[in-house]
Amino acid sequence: MTSPMVLGIETSCDETGIGIVSGGELLANEIASSVDEHARFGGVVPEIASRSHLEAIEPALRRACGTAGITLDDVDAIAVTAGPGLVGALIVGVATGKALSAALGVPIYGVNHLASHVVVDELQHGPLPDPTVGLLVSGGHSSLLLVADDVASISPLGQTLDDAAGEAFDKVARLLGLPFPGGPWIDKVAADGDPAAIAFPRGLTGPGDCERYPYDFSFSGLKTAVARWVAAREAAGESIPIADVAASVQEAIADVLTARTVAACRDHGVDHVVLGGGVAANSRLRAMAEQRCEAAGISLRVPRPELCTDNGAMVAALGARLVASGVPASPLDFPTTSHLPVTQRSW
Repeated sequence: MTSPMVLGIETSCDETGIGIVSGGELLANEIASSVDEHARFGGVVPEIASRSHLEAIEPALRRACGTAGITLDDVDAIAVTAGPGLVGALIVGVATGKALSAALGVPIYGVNHLASHVVVDELQHGPLPDPTVGLLVSGGHSSLLLVADDVASISPLGQTLDDAAGEAFDKVARLLGLPFPGGPWIDKVAADGDPAAIAFPRGLTGPGDCERYPYDFSFSGLKTAVARWVAAREAAGESIPIADVAASVQEAIADVLTARTVAACRDHGVDHVVLGGGVAANSRLRAMAEQRCEAAGISLRVPRPELCTDNGAMVAALGARLVASGVPASPLDFPTTSHLPVTQRSW
């Protein structure tokens, strides 16, 4: 019996992604980004994102089928991101998925965006060890998850209480006059800076905070500290050492993320970590995670960069796992939502 061919659709934010997976093999991963359209606003504009998905989704679908060497008649199941995300953007993907499901007579799975970021690693490194701690870091999410029972159970351990790490990078980049999105630019500029030049704060690391929020994150205070530091220098007529600021901010964020990940592994007796989300492409975060995991005897798995950002491959990967596990398909009237809990893999 051949493995089912699963088509994945991702439209949660500003990337239109179409992925095709069969038997754990990635056959296509087409992405159309609208990031350049948002750059002049310094952040994602939901209305622009939704309209961009409408324009990009059919061409991306055609490219994916061409890359995979299939037609839509070869598809056995549809998986589409139902949440969390921007509702207007999600509706474009969900409506497309439902139309394809009805037209082709195949089941559809409305899946969880965050769970997809965990499962996508299986396309590169094979089945996830049981249990695994997942660190998901992106513009909208910074979460620590405990993944168990062959990905049937995903439990939240911690999350950001305010700004996500990627959001903090964007805001700091704006303060430094760097383009949007800020993460890649901070990473690039930081290469010429000193990460120890400025002692920016590590949120929720005080004695009381560590007891109350052992696995949570907070980056809004870091952003405020950077803004005040830059303002003080400007008021004194001094130049801003952009590379040092970028390196010091990057160090503060990577420090907190990796320290809490290792602590979560230690406290829960887990010796495997998967790192995902767009910020997982950050060079300092990857290097520090590798160093600290190795020192703690923890095995680290990080998907290649194109699988870390929002993409259709991750949605198809989760859909394929749900099909293989015999999970019932979603009803055709399943909703979209900006707050789908990570404990719910699909509708």
